[in-house]
Parts: sequence; structure tokens; C-alpha cells
Amino acid sequence: MSKETKEIEKEIEKLEEVYATDHEIGEQNINPLGLDLHNPVFLTSAVLILAFVIGSLLFPDAASDGLTAARVWIGETFHWLFLTAGNIFVLFCLLLIVLPVGKIRIGGEEARPDFSLMSWFSMLFAAGMGIGLMFWSVAEPVGYFTEWFGTPLDIAGGTEESRQAALGATMYHWGLHPWAIYSVVGLSLAFFTYNKGLPLTIRSAFYPLLGDRVWGPFGHVIDTLAVLATMFGLATSLGFGAQQAASGLEFLFGIDGGLQTQVAIIIGVTIVALLSVMRGIDGGVKVLSNINLAFAALLLLFVMIAGGIVAFITNAATTISGYVEYMLPLSNPVGREDETFYHGWTIFFWAWWISWSPFVGMFIARVSRGRTVRQFVTAVLLVPTLVTVVWMTAFGGAGLDQARDGVGALADGISDSSLALFQMLEHLPFTAITSFLAIALVLVFFVTSSDSGSLVIDSITSGGKTDAPQSQRLFWATFEGVVAGVLLAVGGAAALTAMQAGAVSTGLPFVLVLLAMCVSLMMGLFHELRLLKLAKAAAAVSP
Repeated sequence: MSKETKEIEKEIEKLEEVYATDHEIGEQNINPLGLDLHNPVFLTSAVLILAFVIGSLLFPDAASDGLTAARVWIGETFHWLFLTAGNIFVLFCLLLIVLPVGKIRIGGEEARPDFSLMSWFSMLFAAGMGIGLMFWSVAEPVGYFTEWFGTPLDIAGGTEESRQAALGATMYHWGLHPWAIYSVVGLSLAFFTYNKGLPLTIRSAFYPLLGDRVWGPFGHVIDTLAVLATMFGLATSLGFGAQQAASGLEFLFGIDGGLQTQVAIIIGVTIVALLSVMRGIDGGVKVLSNINLAFAALLLLFVMIAGGIVAFITNAATTISGYVEYMLPLSNPVGREDETFYHGWTIFFWAWWISWSPFVGMFIARVSRGRTVRQFVTAVLLVPTLVTVVWMTAFGGAGLDQARDGVGALADGISDSSLALFQMLEHLPFTAITSFLAIALVLVFFVTSSDSGSLVIDSITSGGKTDAPQSQRLFWATFEGVVAGVLLAVGGAAALTAMQAGAVSTGLPFVLVLLAMCVSLMMGLFHELRLLKLAKAAAAVSP
């Protein structure tokens, strides 16, 4: 062995020692229920969530008022932080695509993808935004256009300019920015787990910054915040999903869409989610995501054709031009006067995406082994954004056409956001069939969200294990349904407001976590790039 080869291998060994760490988090303790309670995060998270539920049940008005006041204060005080951080995440992801670190393969040079591109895309989409897109695709742009939700940048409603601004602002909320947030978390978890051998949990992403301290109290706090953020974000989405499915049943079959129906939907969906959990990712989430992709494609194609291809193309041009024109003004936190829109919608959505990021990011990490960094970021950032452009154009554009032309209930604005989609479908052919298909989509998205959420929380609370006892995932899937169901049953609309406020509140500390994660991820990627270069150099000089 030459002297040069020895020096290179010595440097490689030195670099590899950086991540050669004992990362067992606590001592293993399997209790009689089959739960792996060796990680303090499990008990801490469960107790805090239980305390919130009990407090909300005992003092529903005080809990709702307190959390709503916290949401308002956070929006008014830290709006600049949320907006600036969102911009940083987008720029950071675009940088990853063009930098040399983009060629690094998740799982190592020999790793190959576990899922086909189609299955991968469908799981990304189903986990990331399924329920939200169904709920808001019509309600949000029509709400801006008719001034029910405030107007972006104080543009007067009911005009052609406000129509473009409504579609552009809706895309701003559902396009590059949320998927950049998911990309940062997903790539961090995938890289440090599959390339550096660390546990699949949020704290692992901070090893370059904190070293072995991530296995102690610092890491416990990070993971606990992640669990709370995930639970609030998921509960908010499940609440929206239950509301929309119940409204659809009332619209289609005359079934009362009140709290009893919403709670019954949550119970039914939780049971199906438990069955999906028992089947695992391949037999559960993957199958349901592929089914949902087919259903969503059918409904999308129908709305595009029924609403008129020419109208769709015109609306697509309006959506894209509006997104491009208003992205920078909407990204500017200085001198904003559109407070109803800015604080009530943009800041809420940003906090919601951040609170969902551990959930969506970890799920994306679980199914993305074998992709390069460049493939990962390009797919996670750009592909869902392009699909969202098409989706918002079809559904939001059709709703705006009806509102502009004075057709149906949407002409008067949004009195009930959960009904907006069905009110739009009412004025297209085959209303009963398409409405039923929409309800089915919401319910299956509901199941995939619950299943994916339990998988993620299970991984975090078990110290990053991917083979924790199945009973533990069943516990979290049940717990998610119980939290959403009990809060809705007792608190009604106020409970959903409290869950939304809780998502914003947990999003505040977690935005700082994500900013630090960007720094840590870049450190880890350049470390890996240096190892790859040294390995190639060693191969080049070896006899």
C-alpha cells in the first residue's frame, strides 16, 4: 500500500469516526401492553397530549380562548419569522439541487429505490396534503375573490385582478413553500438515518451541531416538540376531514352533518387506519395511496372536462401568472396592511406546514431510500407543486367561474368552507357520482394520514426504531382518533379552533428547530461529499 493511499484511508477513518457513536436512547423497557417505553419522549409526549385533552374537556371555552389568543399574539409578533423562514427553506432547497452535494445518494452509492416512481409520488402526495387540498381547493380562492376571507394585498374583490390574485395567493400557500419545509425535514432524516446510521428520529438531524448531546435532554426536547407538533397538525387536518366528509354526506344523502356524524366518521376511519397499520407500509399506506391517486386523477379529469378545456387552459394561465406575479409581494413581511389575509391565512398555513413537517418529512424519509439528493429535492419540491397548479386550476378555477358568473351558492361567498367543493360540483354533470367520489377521496386521505401519522410518532417515541412493536403503532393510531374525536364531541367548532391554534403555537418553536436543521444538514452533506471524494481518490491511486 502506497504512502498516499495510507494517508487517504487514514483521513477516511478519521471522518467516519465522527458518526461512530453509541446512540441508544435510554434503556429498553417492554411493558405488558407490548409498548417499547425505553425512550422518555413516549411518556412525556403522551402525558402532555393527555393533559391538553383533559384541560380542553374540563374548560373548553377557556382553552379555546387561551389558544386563540396565543395564535393571534404569535401571528402579530412573529409573522416576520414565519415568512422569512419559509423563504429561506425554498432558497435552501433550490441550492441543494445545483450544489455538488446533489449527487449524494440516500443510503449510499449502492442503494436503489424501494418503490416505483408512481408509488413514491402517490405516497408523497397522499401524506403531504391530501385532506387539505380537498378541503380548501374551492373554498380558499373563492373566499379571497368574494372577500369572505380577506383579500391578498388588499386587492378589491370581484375584479379580474382579484381573480388572478386569489389563484396566485392560493398557489403561494400550497406550492413551493410548504414542500420546501417538507423537503428539509425529509432529506435530513433520510440522510442521517441511511447514510450515517443514526436513528430515524428528529434529534438525529442535529448530530453535527450537538454531537452526543442529542441522545440526552436536548434531544428529548426536540423529539417531544416534534410529537406535539405532529399531533396538533394531524388533529387539525383530521378535524377538517371529518367536517368535509360529514358535510358531503349531508349534501348527498341528507344525513345530518353535525358533531355526531363527524365523530362517527373519525371512529370509522380510525378502525380502518388500524387495519392499515397492521398490514404495514406495503400492504397499507402504499395500496391506499395508489387507490387515492387513481380516484383523484378521475375526479380531476372530470372537473377539467366538465368545466371546459378552454376554461381550464385560461384558468391555468391565470394561476401560473398570478403565482409568479404575487410570490415576491406575498413573501415580503415589511409594510403589510392586509392583516386579515396575512395573519389569518398565510401565517396560519406556514405554522400548519411546520407543525406537519415532522410527520410528512419522516414519512417521506421512510419511502425515499435510494434516491439522490437532487432527485429527492426536485421531486418533493417541484412535482407536487406542478400537480397542485393543475388541481387548484381545475377546482379553484371552476369555483371562481361560478362565483364570477353568479352561479349557485358560491356567488354569495363561502358560508361553510366544508361545503364549498360540493357546491361547486352541484353545477357540473353527474353531481351524485362526483360528490360520492369526493367523499371517498376525503375518507381514504383521512386513513392514509392517520396511518402515516402513527408510523411517524411511533418512530420518534421509540427512539428512532423502524421495528418497534406493532402494538405501539396501534396505540398511536387509536390515540390520534381519540384526541380528534373527543375534542370535537365535547368542544365542537371551538375544539377545531383550539386545534388550529395549537398547531400555530407548536409551530413557533419548531420553526427555529427547522432553521437549525438546515445548517446541520449542510454540514452532514459536505462531510459525506468529502468521504466520497476521498474514496474515489483512494480507488484511483490503489494498484
